[in-house]
Amino acid sequence: MHRAARAALHDRSDPVGLTMIRRCLRCRVPLQLSSRAYGIVPPPRDSEEKDMLDQILRVDHAGEYGANRIYAGQMAVLGRSSIGPLIQEMWDQEKKHLAKFNEILAENRVRPTALLPLWNIAGFALGASSALLGKEGAMACTVAVEESISEHYNSQIRALMEKDPERYTELLQVIKEFRDDEMEHHDTGLEHDAESVPGYWLLKTAIQLGCKAAILVSQRV
Repeated sequence: MHRAARAALHDRSDPVGLTMIRRCLRCRVPLQLSSRAYGIVPPPRDSEEKDMLDQILRVDHAGEYGANRIYAGQMAVLGRSSIGPLIQEMWDQEKKHLAKFNEILAENRVRPTALLPLWNIAGFALGASSALLGKEGAMACTVAVEESISEHYNSQIRALMEKDPERYTELLQVIKEFRDDEMEHHDTGLEHDAESVPGYWLLKTAIQLGCKAAILVSQRV
């Protein structure tokens, strides 16, 4: 008798519990979805913010595109050498970076720089010519380029942190992750005798001047 009463009570109360759970779920899901109703980049509040974000995305995409072409040039010369697998490993990371920025540009309807055809040729030529100097030359090029990109990422991180770190949380996370990868490539280059190539400092300075010019132009063109 008692068991039947408990069973009846359980049968009557269970639907109520399920109903409440369903109501809670219906209440919570919209809140979770509306907590961030955009992708990595927040919708710009005004034309000034739009210009800033467009420049950041455009130049970062151009930098990753150029880095991909540099590694492609190095692999064309050194792909079958002992250093080939290491260059390929770094290139694979750069491919992921470029794919992500391709996605972000499309999502936010930001056009890439009009100079991509130039960076296509210039990047490959830089990678191949540095690789013709041997493993050390390729690594010296890697150090110079990755240091420039890392410094540029750091300047973007500082600017976004000063403006509104919470608003740009996801974008900052992407930039920081890619910055760390670039620094890893930089350190790898140093570990593999980059500084032993003849004229290292002259070569590094020349490459970095080119990188700075490319960054400046790609932001707007």
